[in-house]
Amino acid sequence: MKYLIIYLLIINALGFLLMLIDKWKARHHRWRIPEATLMGVAALGGSVGSLVGMYTVRHKTKHIKFTVGIPVILVVQIFAAVYFLYR
Repeated sequence: MKYLIIYLLIINALGFLLMLIDKWKARHHRWRIPEATLMGVAALGGSVGSLVGMYTVRHKTKHIKFTVGIPVILVVQIFAAVYFLYR
């Protein structure tokens, strides 16, 4: 359980940082982080960090793929966690 918590802290910090970095790159016309990478990190457990990062710097908030996709991933992850904890 300890390693799971550490993993979730790291992956959520990564999701948050990737949103911040991609926003910075967008403003400075630099090479961007692929959307598949951003969604992949969220799907691997970083949905909370990605969601917080998304709204902290207002990045990808006009893309339905992100404004709907990341919360859906988060809800699925919550249901999966509850299922595995209480089965």
